[in-house]
Amino acid sequence: MRAEYKLFGVVAAFFLPVALIYGFATHWREPVGFVGLLLCFGLGMMISFYLWATARRLPGERPEDNPAGEIDEQEGEYGFFSPHSWWPLALAGASALCFLGVAVGWWLFIIGAFLGVVALVGWTFEYFHGEHAA
Repeated sequence: MRAEYKLFGVVAAFFLPVALIYGFATHWREPVGFVGLLLCFGLGMMISFYLWATARRLPGERPEDNPAGEIDEQEGEYGFFSPHSWWPLALAGASALCFLGVAVGWWLFIIGAFLGVVALVGWTFEYFHGEHAA
């Protein structure tokens, strides 16, 4: 994780002087850009600190830190991902309708939210009934 926390430290170190330069260039009259750049600095520092603290707790070198490491050296189960499910596509379409509804009209948002709930319930209970029931 040494490379990760250094990368986000560099990101944070970039945004702090840019925020100050932006503040001086606008004579501190436009606060939104300055605050936004300061928030980018803070986010980079938080992520960098988290990765640094996590790297200190882990003993030794991780498999992803080893340039000659293999994929099968990583331990643990990543979870189960359904290879044949169409529900994520329906949920993405419903989400697109919701986002479009915010711009066009709330009636479209309500339709998208209804379809989103149906798609989410379908995806959640996909393996409780039918052909692929466990």
